[in-house]
Amino acid sequence: MPDPTFPADFLWGVATAGHQNEGDNTTSDTWFLEHVTPTIFREPSGRACNGYELWETDLDLAVAMHLNSYRFSVEWARVEPEAGRIDEAALDHYEAVVDGAVARGLAPVVTFNHFTAPHWFAARGGMLAEDAAPRFARYCDVVMERFGDRIAIAMTLNEPNLPRLLSFILPPPVLDLTRATLSAASEAAGVERYRASNVVQPEDYDAIEEGLTAAHRAGKAAIKGRRPDLPVGFSIAMVDDVAAPGGEAARDAKRAAAYGRWLALAAEDDFVGVQNYERVVHGPEGPLPAPDGAVLNEMGSAVEPASLAGAVRYAHEVTGVPALVSEHGVGTHDDRVRVGFLEPSLEALAEAIAEGVPVLGYCHWTHLDNFEWVGGYGPRLGLHEVDRTTFVRTPKPSAHEYGRLVSRSRRLA
Repeated sequence: MPDPTFPADFLWGVATAGHQNEGDNTTSDTWFLEHVTPTIFREPSGRACNGYELWETDLDLAVAMHLNSYRFSVEWARVEPEAGRIDEAALDHYEAVVDGAVARGLAPVVTFNHFTAPHWFAARGGMLAEDAAPRFARYCDVVMERFGDRIAIAMTLNEPNLPRLLSFILPPPVLDLTRATLSAASEAAGVERYRASNVVQPEDYDAIEEGLTAAHRAGKAAIKGRRPDLPVGFSIAMVDDVAAPGGEAARDAKRAAAYGRWLALAAEDDFVGVQNYERVVHGPEGPLPAPDGAVLNEMGSAVEPASLAGAVRYAHEVTGVPALVSEHGVGTHDDRVRVGFLEPSLEALAEAIAEGVPVLGYCHWTHLDNFEWVGGYGPRLGLHEVDRTTFVRTPKPSAHEYGRLVSRSRRLA
């Protein structure tokens, strides 16, 4: 087929997250949860990729791949380590990252809350607390006041639907360990309910989703209050759900439960962030197994490059707003799979754009092999390897392939 074409102003980037890259995020809820017993986390994050110190190196690696945008998160726990106390040094740091990106020609795509929140916030019940939304909005306002004039896109929340989506996948023992972790954290913190946004027990799904919905709206209002012109949205974890004959009802029920609230909310925004890693084929009795001989990712599902375009089409169809591919990738220790996955994924995305689906940009997850939450350092989704002792970054063949594809696309635009 001819080379795929993308809009001239298309954003090509990588996606990163503070807690997963920076290291020593000691005043956060996730750090606290990693260190209780029992814990659902395979291992503690520790120094992660030492990204808090090596951020300039990471921006330079993005430039080396010919990118023109960079997605990262500001860590609320660093900016407000104690309730009501703003750490100006942390704001200085994130301002330097924004300015460093702009100086390198990278449009800053800033996530205000990529799961992690301050320890004090979780000890008050997290998003279950009555004043959670205004507290989050105040934090968003502080960040915007400092450097909001220089960011390109704002994302309030990352994947607020993820716990419910995972409930379709995870076995009951994992949910039991989730409850045990939160119970241990509540006891260790000396509070009635210690709650986080990505370690959620099923009985809290509804209430936490209500809190996250209010937080998004309040945070968006604070951001728009400083810059009405700034595109604001949030990201949704989206499997490409397709139906085999007889599987339509199962597919539609899954879509309603996992995405319904969030796609309706995103319809109020400037864009919807789509984060896709796999396709699920629904049959009359439930999800179908991967075909014999299929290449599998680390989750055990078939590697399907067309899944991204499918998720983007559905997100735009329901919301009516442009999509931003805020995360997309494949978990595998075999980088040859990632190399072969990139081009057909982008070709399928280009086809969706040619059909009239508005897409603002594409951020590959992820820049570096990093701390993958409960999976610790086991999963591999990065374009760069990271030495766990020296923190030296080494480009994988997939980094060179992504750079080649981006360079070609930007040249053709």
